[in-house]
Amino acid sequence: MKDKIYRVLLALMVLISPMGLFAQEYTDVLGQRLNTITTAVPFLMIAPDSRAGAMGDAGVSSSPDANSMHWNPAKYAFIEQEMGFAMNYTPWLRALVPDINLSYLSGFKRLDDVQTLAFSLTYFSLGEINFTDEAGEFLFPVKPNEFSIDVAYARKLGEHISGAIAVRYIYSNLTQGQFVGSIETKPGMALAADVSAFYTRELNWDRTPTIFSAGFNVSNIGNKISYSDEINANFIPINLRLGPSLTFLLDDYNQLSFMVDVNKLLVPTPPIYLRDDNGQLVIGDDGEYVIDAGRDPNRSVVAGIFGSFTDAPGGFKEEINELTFSAGAEYWYDKQFAIRAGYFHEHKTKGDRKYVTLGIGLKYNVFGLDFAYLVPLAQRSPLENVLRFTLHFDFDALRQ
Repeated sequence: MKDKIYRVLLALMVLISPMGLFAQEYTDVLGQRLNTITTAVPFLMIAPDSRAGAMGDAGVSSSPDANSMHWNPAKYAFIEQEMGFAMNYTPWLRALVPDINLSYLSGFKRLDDVQTLAFSLTYFSLGEINFTDEAGEFLFPVKPNEFSIDVAYARKLGEHISGAIAVRYIYSNLTQGQFVGSIETKPGMALAADVSAFYTRELNWDRTPTIFSAGFNVSNIGNKISYSDEINANFIPINLRLGPSLTFLLDDYNQLSFMVDVNKLLVPTPPIYLRDDNGQLVIGDDGEYVIDAGRDPNRSVVAGIFGSFTDAPGGFKEEINELTFSAGAEYWYDKQFAIRAGYFHEHKTKGDRKYVTLGIGLKYNVFGLDFAYLVPLAQRSPLENVLRFTLHFDFDALRQ
């Protein structure tokens, strides 16, 4: 029965993955072959805060805030406040289960005019799962969970540009040390780093003061993760995120921002394996499945990163299909009330996530609240009909 439960846990991770995973059966849909990319610890790719979550998961070039760690740590170098932090809560799969959620705590402290330190903690709980024996009798409960701890250093490199490096410890305990057959499982652990840059400057757009910004972040550059010494390790979601934004300062009370993010996973694309006339996978002389198109995904992290731009079995067209796009807009009135909207798009052969997002933000003195709501347009989303919450604190307001 433990073996069955282990498979259920893995299936659950596939279901909650933000990549919209499918079984790697390469099913044809409208003449196009599904070939989604899978990674371990997909919780690292979930938008943790309500502000970016309300703007279609766009945030690499938005104005800096306490939650910039996930989107682009280099933004911290241009943050106006001396110190602040935020608490975020995201219910997950509420239409199916009551106790899966993502919690995110982040904060920052300016060291001087050019340097900022920041931290964050992400905790993903899969709720409680009851183990039973072969007769269906209750044995004991388990509470699978995952978390990551991040620290970042951001520095201005010039009047308009900054850079940052973040380091991350990742811990994933899905099986609680249970045996799968004769194989003992263990928590998966990894160390990773982010490298990011941010550019911002004020311009004039038809006599309207305008802030142009652009961001770049390669996140989760780290070792593969495994849940057993006898099972092959899997890539973590190494990701390239980049995009621009424009903020129009309409007058002393009104400002309007538009932004776009483009994402590309820097991990191997699954190849297409050769099958015989009976539809069975062909095994080569080396004991491995024979690849019909694409490249062997079992390669080093460095080879996986650089090879991710050219390894799709469908060639350049499939590489383009692996890009995801986020577009968002944000309106602020008197820096106290915000309205946000966005759209997220993923190709139908790579997960088919398409959704519209909405949200509002309120700021009063020291405290601020953000809310986000998601409306799926294609497949159902784990965040469907769920409100997401962010509470943030501005300590500079205490001194005023």
